[in-house]
Amino acid sequence: MVLKLYATPIAGGGSGIVAFVLAEKQIPFELVPVDMSAGERKGADFLALHPFGQIPVIDDDGFILYEGRAICRYLAEKYADEGTPFLPRELQARALVEQAASVEYANFYPAVAKLAVELIAKPRTGQPTNPTAVVEGHAALSAVLDVYESILAKHRFLAGDEFTLADAFHLVAAPRLAAEGVDFLTGKGPNVTRWWNELITRPAWVKLKAEGVKGTV
Repeated sequence: MVLKLYATPIAGGGSGIVAFVLAEKQIPFELVPVDMSAGERKGADFLALHPFGQIPVIDDDGFILYEGRAICRYLAEKYADEGTPFLPRELQARALVEQAASVEYANFYPAVAKLAVELIAKPRTGQPTNPTAVVEGHAALSAVLDVYESILAKHRFLAGDEFTLADAFHLVAAPRLAAEGVDFLTGKGPNVTRWWNELITRPAWVKLKAEGVKGTV
């Protein structure tokens, strides 16, 4: 049975990062589109897959898994010998990947999410933007990127010289900010700029952004 990905066709958020890993790994999958605006995710059938009514979800021959980062780790482990090796096998190298991934989730993503709420989500729904929250979001993100600059001065990617899930997870939300004209790289160091440009110009990501999420079967 081919793997099923329940997601939207737009390459963003958790759906986008799972589709990215599928593409880098060249894993065949069927896209099951979920209409988020129609309330489909709150129906009984979908809640049976994801009790919180969110996307993405995968069905791998009856094994149901939700939450984008968990799905990516599962795919990286199951298809370790195919495509991009997102997770090293050596214990200490793996620990460094998990360390960097934890930093992304605890520090980078919250700052990006705060800015996305204030500068993208609120204006689209007619809500006023909180200037204090915007300043806080920019300051938090800038502080994270300053630390990244020192890390990336030592090696090409966040957990070493190889591209891993720790780097890929940064594509969950930050590209949306850039697409909406929110500049978070001006004034940042050359290593962060180089690293970020490497992420967003990976062929699989460029294709996803241009074509959207499409099943391969």
